[in-house]
Amino acid sequence: MLQPILRAPLRVLERAFSPSLLSSTSQSQSFLQRTTTTSSLPFLPLSHLRHASHASQGAANAASRDPPGKRLGAKKTGEQYVIPGNIIYRQRGTKWFPGENCAMGRDHTIYATEAGYVKYYLDPERHPKRKYIGVCFERDGKLPTPRNAPTRRRLNMIAVPRQIETTSTTTESSTELQLRPGYMYREANWQIGRAAEKAGIKAPEFDRRNRWLAWRKRKARAERAAQMKSLKNKKKAAKKAGR
Repeated sequence: MLQPILRAPLRVLERAFSPSLLSSTSQSQSFLQRTTTTSSLPFLPLSHLRHASHASQGAANAASRDPPGKRLGAKKTGEQYVIPGNIIYRQRGTKWFPGENCAMGRDHTIYATEAGYVKYYLDPERHPKRKYIGVCFERDGKLPTPRNAPTRRRLNMIAVPRQIETTSTTTESSTELQLRPGYMYREANWQIGRAAEKAGIKAPEFDRRNRWLAWRKRKARAERAAQMKSLKNKKKAAKKAGR
């Protein structure tokens, strides 16, 4: 008897090559007997299907793709006003470095951290060849600032010359705040701290090597903690008794 796996290809061959065999059952049986006696190896390869070894979905046009540009380059020109967070320059790699009042993102994007005007400059003292981008608070300002100069911070304020008010004592007394009855001014902390000095009282200085004083303080803390614990236990016991 033929196995079930081999019957299907043999029937396909019968229908393809000998349609007359289907009319007579005797001839079909004789054909099956002949196929069983002979080796069925030549017919086996014809029954298998061939599949592609690799998926070829869109591989033909892979080399002809043109992706969109990444819009790299300068986004703000020199002496252009920016606010914190504005992107000044997009790049791949460190063609430009962040200078004063600027920072660099993880994709090498340089952005402003303070409000001001963009400056492209060189700083030989910091690095002989690197190019920097910074933000200056004034349009006519120059970067880099000298190394010993104080750090400037704008805080969105405009510099105005200070005017000294010259008023008489009579006007000052008239502008003093009048307190309601029962209220008083509170002394400043530094005045409270100097009260002992004014009274002529001198507190002994703390000596770190005085282990006797440290032992007494530690023992007092332990006794206080034991008292608080005993009070808590008494309260718990009273609650349980009340239930």
